[in-house]
Amino acid sequence: MKTSIVSEKGWVVIPNEIREKYKIHKGDEVSIIDYGDLIAIVPCSKDVIRESAGMFEGKSLTKALIESRKEEIAKEK
Repeated sequence: MKTSIVSEKGWVVIPNEIREKYKIHKGDEVSIIDYGDLIAIVPCSKDVIRESAGMFEGKSLTKALIESRKEEIAKEK
């Protein structure tokens, strides 16, 4: 776990190792998400459409649903 100290102005430095891992560079935007008892710093996507392209490649959700239904029907018999 990496730690950082909050400055008087509320600034927090993201450790270099983490910035490199998540490809966060100077000028990049990050989202600060409050989960109630947890805070997350999440890099904002520069091009959501381009980055999500192909994420379902090779996966047919329709086929998976049909197979799941067939299994449910078989269990009921």
